[in-house]
Amino acid sequence: MTVRPLIMGVLNVTPDSFSDGGDFARTEAAVAHAVEMVDAGADVIDVGGETTRPGAQRVTVEEEQRRILPVIRELRDQGIRISVDTMNAATAAATAELGVEIVNDVSGGLADPAMATTVAGLDVDFVAMHWRGPSSGMDGQAVYGDVVAEVRGELEQRIAELIVTGVAPERIIVDPGLGFAKRSEHSWQVLTHLREFGSLGFRVLVGTSRKRFLSPLLPEGASAKDRDRATAVTSALAAEAGAWAVRVHDVTSTRQLLDAWDAVEGEERPPMPHRARSSFRVPR
Repeated sequence: MTVRPLIMGVLNVTPDSFSDGGDFARTEAAVAHAVEMVDAGADVIDVGGETTRPGAQRVTVEEEQRRILPVIRELRDQGIRISVDTMNAATAAATAELGVEIVNDVSGGLADPAMATTVAGLDVDFVAMHWRGPSSGMDGQAVYGDVVAEVRGELEQRIAELIVTGVAPERIIVDPGLGFAKRSEHSWQVLTHLREFGSLGFRVLVGTSRKRFLSPLLPEGASAKDRDRATAVTSALAAEAGAWAVRVHDVTSTRQLLDAWDAVEGEERPPMPHRARSSFRVPR
């Protein structure tokens, strides 16, 4: 039986995120939202201080840390498990000192040459996402012959490079990068063939939440938040394909879908209650 995936709740401490920019830019609002997500069933909160929406420009490391470090301290003090969404080695190191357990790097360690060696020396897991370049120009990188084979091959090469650099294989999590340097049809093809990525032998994180490739399912003019139901369904599909975790903005809708999926997978088993924050441990 496939194991139920963890739920990673997205916490954007930014003024310009594509879906909730500015909503949680203040520390108090960000912490309150994180608590809401944990109460709704999130297992870990992924804190980010730099948007990676298509076309976005980079912010300085100093600005990124100014945004997220106070939030991470508060979440740690409340016993909430934390991931950090960063492409900066210095931020990975600073947040690991505060108790962050996962470094979620959308560049897979390619944006900062020091990232791989840094995380190799930290007590953290590392998410290596498929990446072909910065958000400012990634749409122009969406050229594939066989998108599933090419994304899988590029991830396999990146994993090998991380291991050679010193990152322990058991610490590596892969993310096929839906929506990153991929047109809508590419993301759907990757989602349909997620098991190909599990065959690499590493845990797989899947993030469909509110992404553009879901928009054709909705009426014209629908907002990013209107994609939450489609996110929940695609997260359940990721669960069926063996995903280790799903990364979502709206935890409640995804938890409900996973409860239903879990009940079907377990036949007569009732849905699992969402986890208490104090008992969760990130699996190694």
